[in-house]
Amino acid sequence: MRERSSPYLQLPLITAIRVLFNTAYRMAYPFLGVFARGLGVDLAAMSLALTTRSVVGGIAPLLAPVADRRGRKVGMLLGITLLIGGSALVAFWPTFPALAISLTLTTLGKYIFDPAMQAYLGDRVDYEQRGLVIAVTEMGWSLSFIFGIPLAGFLIARNGWVAPFPLIALLSALTFAILFLTLPEDPTPTNGRGSPKRNLRLVLTSAPALAGLSLGLWATVANEVVNLIFGVWLEDSLRTWIGPEGFGGVLAFLNFFRTTLGFDIALLILASIVIGFSELGGESLVAMLADRLGKERAIALGLVANNLAALLLPLLGTTALGALVGLFLFYITFEFTLVSIIPLMTEVLPEARATLMAFNVAALSLGRALGAPLAPFLYRFGLPAVVLGAVCFNVLALLALRWVRRPPRQEEAP
Repeated sequence: MRERSSPYLQLPLITAIRVLFNTAYRMAYPFLGVFARGLGVDLAAMSLALTTRSVVGGIAPLLAPVADRRGRKVGMLLGITLLIGGSALVAFWPTFPALAISLTLTTLGKYIFDPAMQAYLGDRVDYEQRGLVIAVTEMGWSLSFIFGIPLAGFLIARNGWVAPFPLIALLSALTFAILFLTLPEDPTPTNGRGSPKRNLRLVLTSAPALAGLSLGLWATVANEVVNLIFGVWLEDSLRTWIGPEGFGGVLAFLNFFRTTLGFDIALLILASIVIGFSELGGESLVAMLADRLGKERAIALGLVANNLAALLLPLLGTTALGALVGLFLFYITFEFTLVSIIPLMTEVLPEARATLMAFNVAALSLGRALGAPLAPFLYRFGLPAVVLGAVCFNVLALLALRWVRRPPRQEEAP
């Protein structure tokens, strides 16, 4: 029986750290224009900085062996160190080059921290309960949109675009100290676990591992082709919703933010909260259902539900309320699918756990990279083509799921 107390006691701290990472990572999207205006650069320059950041996802597998070779604790602390450094850089040197470097450093830190953290939980939590603990840590993703992004928007509206960075740096330094003092040391790697070449070879020659990676890739492509187009509908629908004929209570609430924070930031905060709660719903469903249903069955259920949500978008996206409902359904089903994939992947290749989880990060990044140019191309043929494309990619993900297998010895009850 594995030690259970420490991982469960550390879940709140790990989740809080992921809120910081994900706030730093995600705030670039809604506040892209705000950052550009504050720095006096155009959106093309900001997009180039984000493109450079995206490249980091592709090299994540080269960095993951840190956690397999030096230990999970070292990997997690190294990731937080990069978050501190990247955030502090902008706080002390608020320029475009500093922001571009910061985006890369904080993303690099996230891509080192997440696989190390997931491998740590995979080492110490039995597979039958792993869906719950992974789902709790993944709530750091949705909570960043529910609390982190709105707080960042409030700080930006009050004190300028730099305001969130010193706070993130300070809180990250605090969590580094707590994690350093409370996280147990890793046992010395054995049986070659510390060899990067061996771990890379294990991943690249394992059919179940490659099937699992393609599962996440195709599911992410399906999400991205709809996500990019649906954002246009959301903006138009929300602008109509907060007009004079909007709902009275919601209108008053939004008018408060519009007058105190500015129209654009109020709109971004509302969208962030809606997306965040839909993602939190998906993560909560994983916590309740993934271990009970089985990870494979939960993933299949999520993919089918995401297809149904995509097919409903043309019907729901024509009104303000419908757009929000469609957004909620699409994000909650995708988040349920994606979070269900993570605990399954932690058990596909236990001897190279951190390396495989880093490859999983790279696969998801590649999925977004493939979906981004496909979305406008498909939209040239109309919304039905976009929806059909998403459905086809989800079907490919379902086919890949059939080939994902865990080592037989891991299926034994603890």
